[in-house]
Formats: sequence, C-alpha cells, structure tokens
Amino acid sequence: NARCGTAGSQGMAARLKRCVVRRRDGPEQHGVAASCLRELRDKACGVLAIDKAREPITLVLAEDGTIVDDEDYFLCLPPNTKFVALAKDEKWSSKSSDSGTSWLPEAVDEVDSAVEKWKQLARQLRDDLSHIILMSEEDLQVLIDVPLSELAEELAQSETKTQVLQDTLQQVLDRREEQRQSKQLLELYLEALKTEDNILSKVAEPRAAPRKDMDVVDTGTSSTGTPAKTSLSAHILAALREKPAPELCLDSQDLELVSKEDRAALALALGWDKQKAGALQAACDQELSKRLQQVQTLHSLRNTSKGKKTLPWGDWPSSKRKK
Repeated sequence: NARCGTAGSQGMAARLKRCVVRRRDGPEQHGVAASCLRELRDKACGVLAIDKAREPITLVLAEDGTIVDDEDYFLCLPPNTKFVALAKDEKWSSKSSDSGTSWLPEAVDEVDSAVEKWKQLARQLRDDLSHIILMSEEDLQVLIDVPLSELAEELAQSETKTQVLQDTLQQVLDRREEQRQSKQLLELYLEALKTEDNILSKVAEPRAAPRKDMDVVDTGTSSTGTPAKTSLSAHILAALREKPAPELCLDSQDLELVSKEDRAALALALGWDKQKAGALQAACDQELSKRLQQVQTLHSLRNTSKGKKTLPWGDWPSSKRKK
C-alpha cells in the first residue's frame, strides 16, 4: 500500500472509506474503497479505464464540482460520497453534476425527495456519529422532526437510543442558536460603542472639520472593467445575506465554498464592500476549521481506544428535548 496523507492523519488513513466514482460524461458508477486520496485516484483510474497518458486525474464532488485535493477534507467526507474523475485537460461543468438522481429513469417527486434526504442523513449518522458536527442547521432540524419510530427503524436502533440521538441533535442546534445570539449582542455592543465615540468626538470639536473626499467603494470589478462573477448558489447567497450569523447555519461544504470564493465577486454578489465580505469569509473559514478539528479529535479518540468499539449510542449526553 502507498503511503497516504499527512503525519497528523496517518492513523485515520488506515480506515477504508467507501466511495462512488464515475467519469464526467458517463452515468456508469463504480464502488471503490480507499484509505486516502492517492489510493482513490489509483483505483479510479483502474475501474474507469483511464489511459495513463491522461493522468494525473482530478477528483471533484459530483454534487457541485468541489475539487478534493486535501487529505483531511477527504477523511471528513461521509461514506458513499460520489466523485467525478476528470482526466487531464478535462473541466467540471454543471452538466456533469448528478445531484444524486441524474442516473434514475424518472425524477422523484418532492415528497420522495424529502424522505430520501432524511434517510440519507440517517445513514451518515449510522456510519459515523461525528457527521453531526458537519451538518447544517437545516439538516439537523430535518432529523429532529422525523418521527421517532421511523428514525429508529432506519438506524436499526431502539427508540430509547434514538431519542438520545435526537436530544443530542437538538443540543447542537440550540448551541448554534446561542452562539448566533451572543454574536448579535456583541455586534450591537460594539456598534453602540462606535456611535458613542462618534458623538463624543463631535462634541469635542470646536468647529466642524471639513469633510474629506469619501473613498471610492470597491465594486468588485476587475482591472479590465469586467464585473467578477460568483459561483455560489442562490441558497448560499440568500443565507449569507439574510442570516445574522450565516457561518453557523451552513454545512461544511458550503462553508468551504464561501471561504474559497473570490472576495471581489462575493462582495459584488452580496452588495457589500470587500472589507465586510472578507470578514464573512474569515468567519466561515474559522467555523469550518473548528468543525474539522472536532471531527479529527473524535476520530483520534476512537483510534486510541484500543479494544473498544466505536462510541455507543447510549453514551451520547441526553437532555430533555425542548418543545
């Protein structure tokens, strides 16, 4: 076996991850088990019959084309993640996105899609409970709202243990709401201090100082005069624009997209200045790093607990679910 990953992730790399790979323009899928990105690339080239002359290949997420080239990020992806293998000089496009249903003969209706969503989320937790950390608030709420008996059946667990899980999901959701409220209070406090300083400075001035010319706001246009365009989806932009602390309600994939987005393009899409857009990207990057660190810590604890099984369902902290 080839050596994979960084020194910090060698312990986790030994654990095989189930993946699904396909070519950009082909619906044929292949299941592959790999412990790291290098092994996944090698196996993908083999099962997809990619010619050596067209290597090295690039692996992207089939859902949105995110390039996966970081070992730690690969380890945090859920099992059965779908990848598209791009040969040399190939580019991912929205046409190659499968969104999980493109190979089906008929599109499912909205009800079936909703059912499929919570079942998919439940399977992720059944494989690895640490995926709770990476979920968006919307995904957490979906699992909380699933009837207890149905969720227990999907997880193959008793209703008592499933109730503990739903209570834990509620705790995570409540904690993010508390963080959002704390952030809002801090922003209001800082704004009040700023306003007070402005009032005191005006009172202290004997005469009104002449106003200086205002700085020109960067509109996010390039040097050629062409406006920069964002690749973020409409639902991400809506969350960034409308939520008071959007980094807490987005899932980890969306956080990565925001943190890697061109700052000028993001500022233009949101109608903000580049400084405010940069602060938002920094907050998203910080939240993503915190979640990935929590997942890695959980994996490390499991790997060091020799002779023990993965964290039992019943060991998750339980609390009275809020009505």
